[in-house]
Amino acid sequence: MGDILSAIAAGYSQAALLNPSRTPYKNVDPEAYQGTWSGTYSNTKKFAITVSNVDGFRAQVKYQSEGTIKYQSVLIKDNSFRIGDTKFTLGSNGSASIRTAVTDPVTSQVSLLTGTAKRS
Repeated sequence: MGDILSAIAAGYSQAALLNPSRTPYKNVDPEAYQGTWSGTYSNTKKFAITVSNVDGFRAQVKYQSEGTIKYQSVLIKDNSFRIGDTKFTLGSNGSASIRTAVTDPVTSQVSLLTGTAKRS
């Protein structure tokens, strides 16, 4: 069963690479992104994403979630960016959708955690 799921997961990963976004990078409004966004995942774990130094379509991001801290320079495109296995998508109502892929170290199964973040 695990082999079948691995093959399916690999197909999804490759499909995403075959259909890249064709939209160009555009400067974004720094005020829409800058600040600390926090929320809770579907499994009740808390997270915080701090966006700073937004310049054009580039930004510096810090991600924190229960013992995990990541720092990364990101490119913002189509109202979203990725930091590690996490995707941040800016919503139209002052919130953001957060999705994180988590791999179980024992079974190698990948699950998707979702959450909504509000800027504080």
